[in-house]
Amino acid sequence: MSTGRACGVSPCTVDRSGWDVVRDETELRALVGEPLPRVAAKVRDRLHPMDRAFLAASPFWVMATAGADGSLGASPKGDPPGSVLVLDDATLALAERPGNRRADGFLDLLASPRVGLLFVVPGRGDTLRVNGRATLVREAPFLDDLVVQGHRPVLAVVVDVEEVFFHCAKAFLRAGLWDPSTWDPDAAPSRPVIAGAVERPDASAEELAAYYGPSYGTKLYG
Repeated sequence: MSTGRACGVSPCTVDRSGWDVVRDETELRALVGEPLPRVAAKVRDRLHPMDRAFLAASPFWVMATAGADGSLGASPKGDPPGSVLVLDDATLALAERPGNRRADGFLDLLASPRVGLLFVVPGRGDTLRVNGRATLVREAPFLDDLVVQGHRPVLAVVVDVEEVFFHCAKAFLRAGLWDPSTWDPDAAPSRPVIAGAVERPDASAEELAAYYGPSYGTKLYG
């Protein structure tokens, strides 16, 4: 499924005249510079005990995938801390939980098994990046270790680690992500308003408010 839009396929309204576009690595390096040796060499192909500790504390990650047609996806995932299962120093298992059944990321993985994962610990600015190859597993003994609130996943993503490294905190610090004084959840339209505008236009405002109300959180594993 491709969701991209290219000029020539659909009209582009942005005037790109006068743009000076970066075309190759030489031009890029002239702008951003070269990484320090310790930064260039920080990528590992096995999990360090520090990686394991970070994964054990992480309740949230983003899974990036690519489809056969080149379309891209980045899907948020979450479970209680301790739910990221480390099978060995080069293998992770991540449970699938009930969702909207689009399964975009899983369809991508069937076509192209490369996957990128970014693990987050609330309150921490640094994040853990894992890149590798994914396999969809519908039955294995380790699924018993992924039970949450009585829910045994019907599917797990097993990731063979190829690259693992930490990202520094600068992006989170620039965003003020964990600073409550910067939070303004009402700055964007509410979830019911968004759903009514672009996803469920036939539902009433009352129906959407009830659906996304307090009871929404009771159906996470049902």
